[in-house]
Amino acid sequence: MKYKVFIDGKEGTTGLKIYERFSKRDDIELLMIDEDKRKDAAERQKMINASDFTFLCLPDAAAIESAQLCTNPAVKIIDASTAHRTNPEWAYGFPELDASFREKIKTSNRVAVPGCYASGFIAIGYPLVKSGILPKDYPVVIHAVSGYSGAGKKAIAQYEDASRNPELDSPRLYALTQTHKHLPEMKIITGLEYEPVFNPYVCDYFQGMTVTVGLHSRLLAKKVTAKDVHEMFAAHYEGAEFVKVAGFMGEGTLPEQFIPANTLAGTNDMQVFVYGNDDRIMITTRFDNLGKGASGAAVQCMNIMMGIDETTSLR
Repeated sequence: MKYKVFIDGKEGTTGLKIYERFSKRDDIELLMIDEDKRKDAAERQKMINASDFTFLCLPDAAAIESAQLCTNPAVKIIDASTAHRTNPEWAYGFPELDASFREKIKTSNRVAVPGCYASGFIAIGYPLVKSGILPKDYPVVIHAVSGYSGAGKKAIAQYEDASRNPELDSPRLYALTQTHKHLPEMKIITGLEYEPVFNPYVCDYFQGMTVTVGLHSRLLAKKVTAKDVHEMFAAHYEGAEFVKVAGFMGEGTLPEQFIPANTLAGTNDMQVFVYGNDDRIMITTRFDNLGKGASGAAVQCMNIMMGIDETTSLR
C-alpha cells in the first residue's frame, strides 16, 4: 500500500526538507499541486482531502486555513507551524518526552510538530519538572544559538549574499521583546507557571543549534548534585532512538570541552549534555534545527502514525 502525501508549502525550507526525505521511499505517493495553483484554496482543499497525510509547512494563518479546509475525517494532518502547538486537541509531536506523548501521536489525526528552539528547551525542561527537581515557578533563563537556515527564506538570502552587511559575520541576538513565538509551548508543555527568559542568537553557519539552561542548585525543589541530574536525564531518555544523553561533562562524546552547534546537521538526532558543578548545573541540547527541530521530527511523527519503524527515511 502506498500512502498519499501532500505537502502544503513545499517551497519553504521545512517543506523542501520533508520532500527530500521522501525521495527514496517506495511507500509514499506524493500529491503535487500545480505551481500556479499552490495558493488556490480550492485546489489545496482538493489535495488535502485526497491525501492520507498532509504536512502543513506554512505561516500560522495559512496553516489554520488549511486545517479548516480538511473535510475528510480519514486525513491525518501534521502541522509544522506554531498555529496548533498549544491546542489540547492536537498531539504534541515530541514522542520521546514520555509514553503518553507517543501514544497520542500514534492515535491522533492531528499532530503539531514542536518549534526548533522549543524542542531543545522542552527536552530539558519537561524531565526536570516531571522528576520534581525543577520547581514550576523557577525563573528559567534560556540561551540558544541557531544556524541561519532557521530564520526563513529572506534571512537565508541575506546571509548568502556576497555583498551582505558585515554585521551578519557575527552572532546576532534577537527576540528582544521577550515575545518569541515558541514561548507559549515552552511554558505549557513543560508545566512551568511562567514563561522563561529566552535569548536566541542567529549565527553565520547554515544549520544546527544548541539550547542551554543553567540551574542554581540552591533554588531547586530538592537537593541534587550535577551527577544526580545527569542520571535523571539518562534514565528519562533510556532507549530513545533519537535523543541520547552524553556522558557527564560530555565524556565519550566531546573530544574537547566545547559544544559546537552544527555537529548533528543533516540528522534527526538530539544530544543532551549535563555539566558544570554542584552549585551551578548546566544542561545543553544539541540538534539540527531542520531535523529534530523541524522536518525530521515531522517525518518521525508520520512514521509513528503509520505504525512503522520511526527511523524510516531518517537514518
